[in-house]
Amino acid sequence: MKIKKTLWVHFLFVLILSGIFYPLLFILANSFKPLKEAYHSILSLIPKPFTFHNFSYLFENLPLLQITWNTFFIATVITVVKLVLSFFAAYAFTYYQIKFKRIWFLLIIATMFIPFTVSMVPNYLLMSKLQLIDTSWGVILPQFADAMGIFLLTQTMRGIPKSLLEVAELDGVSQRDIMQSIVFPLTRHAITSTGIWFFITSWNEFVWPVLILKSTDQYTLPLAMQTYISSEGGTNFTVAMAISLITMMVPLMLYIIFQKYIIGTFVSAGIK
Repeated sequence: MKIKKTLWVHFLFVLILSGIFYPLLFILANSFKPLKEAYHSILSLIPKPFTFHNFSYLFENLPLLQITWNTFFIATVITVVKLVLSFFAAYAFTYYQIKFKRIWFLLIIATMFIPFTVSMVPNYLLMSKLQLIDTSWGVILPQFADAMGIFLLTQTMRGIPKSLLEVAELDGVSQRDIMQSIVFPLTRHAITSTGIWFFITSWNEFVWPVLILKSTDQYTLPLAMQTYISSEGGTNFTVAMAISLITMMVPLMLYIIFQKYIIGTFVSAGIK
């Protein structure tokens, strides 16, 4: 009876894994198929014949290197600024005596539940007023602060004994040195995982960039992918799969490398 139960658990586990990995294998296989062959054997995971035509088509018809650089630049700047602001905000909420500190913290956390559509129009009007439409900075500026980052780093810093910092202050250590030599090393893993999370979400962002960016030279990879997907027909399916593969490679590799930090940060934040 126990063996039968174990077999069912393993079967369910394999079924779940298949559901997770099949879309990735589907993208990989169809990105190397000719368009005609893809429509005839769309579910097949073995490309016959195998071709690089879809990738060469992309490089011939899109400034793909420029688009990749745009995506990398936007994601990197947003990640760095979000991390810096989240770290300083979390440090202040954890160790400084601020009037109505708990209320301010709850108000910041509450912004996570505000739908994007509420802030979309005001942000767009502001970017238009600043003449940042169709620029990378128009995508970047409204995303400089993040309540999730502040929450995760605050929860991590609360796990550091305050007595450790108090001893450092009694020894005459400055706040800058405390942050740099004590708090930062102890929260390094949480900062790394939060940074990877910021980078992945910024890399894959579509809705806000599609409102701001108009010219092809300013596109990000998700926007470039959309140019080959049409709800009215004429979709270049295999080319869309090829650019999907390029789009997902960087965040996928980052997640695989740093997954233990990402999972560990969310688990520890939830426990605390």
